[in-house]
Amino acid sequence: MNIKEANAYIKKFDEKIQKPRILPPETEFYVGVDLGTANIVISVVDKNGEPLGGATYPSSVVKDGIVVDFIGAIKIVRDLKEKVEKDLGIEITQGFTAIPPGVEAGSVKAISNVIESAEIDVVKVIDEPTAAAKTLKITDGAVVDVGGGTTGISILKDGKVIFVADEPTGGTHMSLVLAGSYGITFDEAEELKKDTSRENEIFTTVKPVVEKMAAIVKKFLLGYEVDTIYLVGGACTFKGFDSVFEKELGKKIVKTYKPLLVTPLGIALTEVQGKA
Repeated sequence: MNIKEANAYIKKFDEKIQKPRILPPETEFYVGVDLGTANIVISVVDKNGEPLGGATYPSSVVKDGIVVDFIGAIKIVRDLKEKVEKDLGIEITQGFTAIPPGVEAGSVKAISNVIESAEIDVVKVIDEPTAAAKTLKITDGAVVDVGGGTTGISILKDGKVIFVADEPTGGTHMSLVLAGSYGITFDEAEELKKDTSRENEIFTTVKPVVEKMAAIVKKFLLGYEVDTIYLVGGACTFKGFDSVFEKELGKKIVKTYKPLLVTPLGIALTEVQGKA
C-alpha cells in the first residue's frame, strides 16, 4: 500500500467514526481497543479489513503503558463500547489490543483487565508499532509510533518484524516543556499544544523534544538497513515534525493522514484475512 492509498484508507476509517451506519445482521467484524496515553480508541473492521466504524475519547488514565486510573479506564472503554454497539447495531464481545514495546507483563495484564472488565474478551495483545504497520501494509521499513508517553519503533524486513523497542519520550514530554516555558500547569500545556493558531510558536518550543525522539530512533536503527520511516501516533501531528526527523536521520520520512488513527485501526486488523 502506497502512502496515497494508506491515507485514503485511514480517511475512510475517520469518516466511518464521524458518520456511522447500522450494519447488516450477518456482518462479520473484528474489534481493536487502543488504551493510549492521550486517547482511548475502539476500531471496527470487517473480515476484509474495511473500516466499519469506531469511537475515540481523550483521556489520561494510562501513562506509558501503565494504567493509573483503573476505574476511570473501565468506564471510558465501556462507554465507547456501548456507543459503537449503538452506532453500528452490533454486540461487541471480544477484541484485540496493543501496548508499547517493552511494557512489563504486569502492565499488559492490567490493560487486558481494563478491557475485559468492560466486557470485551481480549483475544490477543500485540505491540503498537506492529499494529500501525498492519494499517500501512508495510513489508520493509520502520514504523515509529510517537505516543503520549513513549516513542516506539518496529523494523520490518520482507514482511516480518525483526526488531521492536521503545523509550519514554513522547507527547507528555512536549507538554512538560511547554508548561515550564510558559509558566502554566500541565493540563493548560496539553490544551496549548492543541492550539493550531499558535502551532509554529509551540513547535519551536518543543522542537528539542522532537530532536530527542529522532535521536532515539537513530540509535534503534543502528545495524539495520532502513530506507523509509513511517511516523504515526498523536504526538507527531505537528507540521514540521517529519522535517526534523528527515534532517536528523537523513532518510525518507512518511507521515500519514491523522496519524492518531493508524495504530487503533491496525489493532483491529490483527487477524483479518483479506485485503484492507
